[in-house]
Amino acid sequence: MAPLYERGVAPWDDVLDATDRAVFEAAGWGRRAGFGSRPAIVVIDVNYNFAGDTDEPILDSIKRWRYACGPESWTRSIPAIVRVLEVARRKRLPIVYTTNPRRPDGFDLGVWNDKSHRSTDVVDVMGHRGNDIVDEVAPEDGDIFIEKRKPSAFFGTPLMSHLTNLKADSLILMGSTTSGCVRATAVDAVSYDLKVTIPHEAAFDRSQLSHKVALMDVHMKYCDVTDTDDVLGYLESLGAGLFDAVYPPAAAAAKAVPA
Repeated sequence: MAPLYERGVAPWDDVLDATDRAVFEAAGWGRRAGFGSRPAIVVIDVNYNFAGDTDEPILDSIKRWRYACGPESWTRSIPAIVRVLEVARRKRLPIVYTTNPRRPDGFDLGVWNDKSHRSTDVVDVMGHRGNDIVDEVAPEDGDIFIEKRKPSAFFGTPLMSHLTNLKADSLILMGSTTSGCVRATAVDAVSYDLKVTIPHEAAFDRSQLSHKVALMDVHMKYCDVTDTDDVLGYLESLGAGLFDAVYPPAAAAAKAVPA
């Protein structure tokens, strides 16, 4: 049987029992789908709401940032995202960021507000610092910035229009939360026939169980979960300037580099 995960120990190995493993193997799930040839980079909600503003115990962070995901966001995921972005920028790939501010009354989030009794906290209200992408991975001039109101970066946003215009065929997907907005975006992307790869160190969640199970679920059925080194090796293999003809910021960046 083909392995369920080709890069050594899977992030979910300690929560996947023998019966479930046998079921996935017998049914043929978890095959590596592979990278695309024209990838866009998508950074989901790596803002202060979800990362907090410092590396501290999660319960301390949640006192101030109710969406906070704990120290893994700072010690594991943000450094991994930094590594991917450095190579992506050098290759002049399009980079998309999302954040999710709401109206003060929460109306634009609809029933999503119903699941938290702290929905009156203002950290996600428009104009609050909580919606800002953390400085370490902040957008640069020319990046695509999307404000969304639902879990998926595709729902009610121009993301697919941008990707169609760019002729992108795949996504490198990173951010938070693994079990929420990252997973929802991955499923929608695959529904649009885009290949998706998630470097697992670059995704984070407030629940480690949710993080591991979400990664396992999308890897078995929808997209590829791999590690950051694998993604970096792939990005390094790409020629620089794949999108220069259709992405003006990339072309401008190319002209700005001294010969």
